[in-house]
Amino acid sequence: MKIKWVFAIVTFVIGFMLAIQFQTTQEPVTRDTRDIRELRAELLVEQEKKQQLYSEISNIQSVLDEYKQSVDEQDGNITDVLERQIAELRESAGLSEQIGPGIVIKIDSLYNDYYLGQDRFLPSAELFRYLVNELNIYGATGVAVGNERMITTSAFREVNKMTYLNNRRLPPLPIEVKVLSDSAERLHNQMLVSASMDFLEIEGFTMTIEIVDEIQLPGFDQTPRVRYMKEVKED
Repeated sequence: MKIKWVFAIVTFVIGFMLAIQFQTTQEPVTRDTRDIRELRAELLVEQEKKQQLYSEISNIQSVLDEYKQSVDEQDGNITDVLERQIAELRESAGLSEQIGPGIVIKIDSLYNDYYLGQDRFLPSAELFRYLVNELNIYGATGVAVGNERMITTSAFREVNKMTYLNNRRLPPLPIEVKVLSDSAERLHNQMLVSASMDFLEIEGFTMTIEIVDEIQLPGFDQTPRVRYMKEVKED
């Protein structure tokens, strides 16, 4: 009887080890095939994200210090700090005018032929969406198409071959896209080789880019509508 138990335990152990070995051989080892240039590019992206987080932490800490100082001082007025913070938030959200360096993109017809009707229509909503997405990827801090300021809830729509932004029809060609950026020259160089320029040329449009030391973006002049959000009630 004892020999049977020993035999069963040994058999179980051997079977368990074989199962583990079989499972290991069935799962291929994934190797990182990226070269040194790709790794360096990814490292640079992560370093930029880290620097951006440090900058945000520094800004938040300075605001907290201002709050603390206004509370500690006998004649301190916390209202001034709150008003300044609200103004900064409105500016970052696109609800107020914003001035700074950037680029101006001018979109016009490639053919300039009235009989073809090309100059009557703007690029499609899809092309505008692609252009704005590339601008955001390359570091744009604010965008205005024509006189319409873009915010997080802005959307391009196409109705009867007419392009709308913020539920308003965009002006005819030529149309300007004003873009704010902390690194205007870098954004300019990246947009010169962007896919947006190729797509616009395929559809019969030209895109010229100019670096501007100071441009002014209008504020969003409609009432922002917030959906799918509810106030959290305290316990």
